[in-house]
Amino acid sequence: MNESTDPLILTIDQGTTSTRAILFNARGEIEAVSQKELPLITPHPGWVEQDAAQIWADVVETCKDVLAQVDPSRVIGIGLTNQRETTVVWNKKTGKPIYNAIVWQDRRTADFCKTIKDQEHDIQARTGLLADPYFSATKIRWILDQHDGPADDLLFGTIDCYLLWKLTAGQVHATDISNASRTMLLNIKTHEWDAVQCERIGVPMHMLPEAKDNTTNFGATDMFGDCLPILAMAGDQQAATFGQACFEKGMIKSTYGTGCFALMNTGDKHVISKNRLLSTIAWRINGETTYALEGSIFVAGAVVQFLRDNLEFFANAADSEDLAQSVEDSGGVVFVPAFTGLGAPYWNPDARGAILGLNRGTTQAHITRACLDAQAFQTCDLIAAMEKDTGAAITVIRVDGGLVRNDYVCHAIADQTGITIDRPENTEATAWGAAAMAFLQAGVFQSLDGVAATYQLNYRFDPQGDETTRTAAYTQWQKAVKAVQGF
Repeated sequence: MNESTDPLILTIDQGTTSTRAILFNARGEIEAVSQKELPLITPHPGWVEQDAAQIWADVVETCKDVLAQVDPSRVIGIGLTNQRETTVVWNKKTGKPIYNAIVWQDRRTADFCKTIKDQEHDIQARTGLLADPYFSATKIRWILDQHDGPADDLLFGTIDCYLLWKLTAGQVHATDISNASRTMLLNIKTHEWDAVQCERIGVPMHMLPEAKDNTTNFGATDMFGDCLPILAMAGDQQAATFGQACFEKGMIKSTYGTGCFALMNTGDKHVISKNRLLSTIAWRINGETTYALEGSIFVAGAVVQFLRDNLEFFANAADSEDLAQSVEDSGGVVFVPAFTGLGAPYWNPDARGAILGLNRGTTQAHITRACLDAQAFQTCDLIAAMEKDTGAAITVIRVDGGLVRNDYVCHAIADQTGITIDRPENTEATAWGAAAMAFLQAGVFQSLDGVAATYQLNYRFDPQGDETTRTAAYTQWQKAVKAVQGF
């Protein structure tokens, strides 16, 4: 057992592929961690679900596990971060979900989204988002359409909200403003649930939780022994932006986890994108809001898992780096990982993944290299759109997520974008962001400066190569993306 007396925050990091409990001290150091892998349920092509009851059971198990490793009196509160847009609808009397959690990657509502495409300009003006199955709103409608009975006793929540309700034994039905801004139901200007949008989608407003600041009193839980206050909540990508200390307007981070999500801090003004990006709320602290411009890509690290588990190219995801570097280039192969459609800036839910440019000399190494190169090309798509929307020339991207432990990926992103890539010592930016918010609410940090002081650079990847090579490679990528959309 760790004998330090430093205060700790218990971070619940509920992600797409795993649930983790992590204990952080105020230096951003991990003192204990427990993790449970979370299976996906795919009943039909394009459908992605999870068992919400299993998510809750895993939260309880992992939290109890890490708390047993320290003096519990050191733990001063909880920070919670979660996979965004994933949707749970449950009965407030029984506490039981009426359907599996529908995961953010799910595409089942694509046909409905096509019926409101002609209203997308108004949807974007109200919510900052586009008419896409990615967001929670149409998932709620689909679940209600399957429900045999009235919605009077039903509650909706993203995963943060569902876990908060469970942690507080059904006493608190609330979410944070960053998660609320991902539902396609919140008005990005007023920060209130938008009645017009709720009616358009078919979501009763009584089902919706209260949307609070990211740092506030969310209630308390006695599920793990002593009563612990829940001090902060944030969607995973906003938490990562906070954990990367992107506090100045124009700073950008890109997370490479299951998907790839790049967020640019746009300060106290929301930018309505003209290039198919998303306007979102980064965080609201003490009533003061910071906005972000976001590019969302659905498959990043998940494609390495695909090569490992589905195609059995290697036993461990880390082996992908050596395999990719065993060849000089991809041999003309381009891998478009559109397994659940294309996100920004294309927003095509019907597209599917493809490996193009195969020839008789193609090996597993060429395909693996093309898989990792795809992360660089996808980042190029997002950065180009951000620069067009803001007029800013991006010179540095702070990266995090499991995939950036792979040096080849970081080099590839730097080389293809022509932008310096900064990798921090702590690549657990998402979990740390939620902990840092909780430390701020607890008064351990007096301001954002205290959080920023914890940032430590691990390695800086400066771009190599020339513009001609970059342009030729990106042109091939664009041809490949066009091909999968035509298919």
